[in-house]
Amino acid sequence: MSGAPDAKIHRDLVWKRLGAPTDQVGSVNDPRTHDDYGVNWNEKWIYRGPDGKTVERVVLWNRYDFLGVFHVKPDGSAAPEPLPEH
Repeated sequence: MSGAPDAKIHRDLVWKRLGAPTDQVGSVNDPRTHDDYGVNWNEKWIYRGPDGKTVERVVLWNRYDFLGVFHVKPDGSAAPEPLPEH
């Protein structure tokens, strides 16, 4: 996932494959944008680990455009990862 919008991937599909996010920051309707991992986004879905504190994965959106899934490493850096097939 390069941060370029992927129109084939929509919110329902991501929700189905990853489940409900633990937290959400921003909104698709919020005009303010942020930059994480080199991607300009206005909504972030956060998936926490079993301890409820550690962030393991984030999904970034700009409006309704899917920008990518990122695995968050223990040091806080992140690496793009593919959306799971199932």
